[in-house]
Amino acid sequence: MTPAPTLKTTDSAPPKRRMRLGEQLLSSGKITQAELEAALKEQRHGQMLGETLVKLGFLEETDLLPFLAQQCNAPWILLREGGIDPVAARMIPRPLAEQLKCIGLFRVQGELTLAMTNPRDLAAIDRVEQQTGLRVRPVLALESAITEFLNRVYGEGFQVETVTADLEEGAVSLNEEAIELDLEGMANAVDESPVINLVNYILLQAVRQRASDIHIEAGPRTTTVRFRIDGTLREVLKPRREFHPALVSRLKVMAKMNIAEHRLPQDGRIHIVVDRREIDVRASTLPTVLGEKVVLRILDRGSVTFRLDELGIPQQQLGTLKTMLDRPHGLILATGPTGSGKTTTLYSAIELIKSVERNIVTVEDPVEYRLDLINQVHVNSGASLTFAKALRSILRQDPDVIMIGEIRDLETAETAVQAALTGHLVLSTLHTNDAASAVTRLVDMGVAPFKISASLLGVVAQRLLRRVCPACRGSYYPPPTMLDAINYGGDRSRQFVRGSGCDRCFDTGCQGRVGVYELLSVDRTLRELITNGASLDELRDHARASGYQPLLQQGLQAAEDGVVSLDEVVRVIAGD
Repeated sequence: MTPAPTLKTTDSAPPKRRMRLGEQLLSSGKITQAELEAALKEQRHGQMLGETLVKLGFLEETDLLPFLAQQCNAPWILLREGGIDPVAARMIPRPLAEQLKCIGLFRVQGELTLAMTNPRDLAAIDRVEQQTGLRVRPVLALESAITEFLNRVYGEGFQVETVTADLEEGAVSLNEEAIELDLEGMANAVDESPVINLVNYILLQAVRQRASDIHIEAGPRTTTVRFRIDGTLREVLKPRREFHPALVSRLKVMAKMNIAEHRLPQDGRIHIVVDRREIDVRASTLPTVLGEKVVLRILDRGSVTFRLDELGIPQQQLGTLKTMLDRPHGLILATGPTGSGKTTTLYSAIELIKSVERNIVTVEDPVEYRLDLINQVHVNSGASLTFAKALRSILRQDPDVIMIGEIRDLETAETAVQAALTGHLVLSTLHTNDAASAVTRLVDMGVAPFKISASLLGVVAQRLLRRVCPACRGSYYPPPTMLDAINYGGDRSRQFVRGSGCDRCFDTGCQGRVGVYELLSVDRTLRELITNGASLDELRDHARASGYQPLLQQGLQAAEDGVVSLDEVVRVIAGD
């Protein structure tokens, strides 16, 4: 009998063993061997290793989720306040959601994005699809996060402003002219109501969260929506890439732009009503290699104050500034980087001095807020209406007070100085780091020093600092290197405050902003120094000798008072 053939193994290497989660985290340097052993020892029955590492504080959710997502080949999401639509979530009964360990996030058209602990659980996906009648798009989330938000979503009074197809009736509306344009232009560009609702909810959420700007940017696989809140950009939404052209077209229609033009930048304006408040939105598009980027500037008159007494200017400086504004002629400048509140300061000054006895004219690019009793002119470079040309025309309109949005060039600077010398009170802005630098900037532009000394009344320099969040504020001792860097001369053993980050402040540790100001008043000695071409250091030395308090000193005082963190002062002011 012939023996059966013997099976032989091949020389090829055996299949490579798949690394476990702990090994992956260890090899990538996310955790140490001691932390892994501690987590394995602490790990409760049924609790996943990743959850234990997060609970012990050895690992952040954002570091863990990519590894888990790679294992199950699914996208992941970090659950946060504002990212869950309660209407979409409650389409799944609570007992079913708890049983399947899932939570509905938001709905777009016939698709429900579903956060799950196991995105590969096809049986669970089928049950949710049968329950909701929607197609399910599963994404990965941690079980602890899902459990936490399930308790909140199904609790009493849970309301989250997020992007959804179920818009509250009347929450966001356009004016009549824009609605008519919508009916005419949207037929070919965007004929799906979910896109309209998506745009409306982005606007709604931005206004309610006090965002100053909305950035909508095209990416290779998703569109990124970011809000600038308190001067810092924060990602809030990532719709699928295929929605981007429709989003841009919808916004172009609302802003009365040319929806067929994709190669050139465009500007427009949208007037909407949010929660019964009229909001102006300034829209700007920019072509990029991945698609058009849209930036929306939110101009909410109800969220800003134009009362000079309420801006936070110290009383002594405020009294000096009001004295300048009482002068019949001269030049007053507000300086600082973009987004430091210069325009708000000038608007507040105009609100203080406006009256029916005065002819006040502004020239701006663009007009941000509309003011009563003020003649506001919008600069239009496309129509060849520049700042200088508009100013020359304004001088023939018998003005008492002129506000110039920004001095950008020599022609505008000379016209502004000449207007101040010929009996007009002129207010304007300039981009400089401090108040004294405004003088040298005008000289660098080409304005004669004797004209500057004869016309300039004073300069306000300012910054906006983020306040410490009251919900998560705590005390700490700053490192000596930080105190050395700013030459801190106070009590080095004192504690300062800062926020640790919470849901209320979106993990930033800050909520709201406060202004810090320095005021340079031009006296007789300073006029002589300017006329004689004094250097910037000489101007600063004289200002300090006259009681001038620089921005850094004002910022440190705010930090010592517990209004802002010392880190914020260093970030915004000390770098200058």
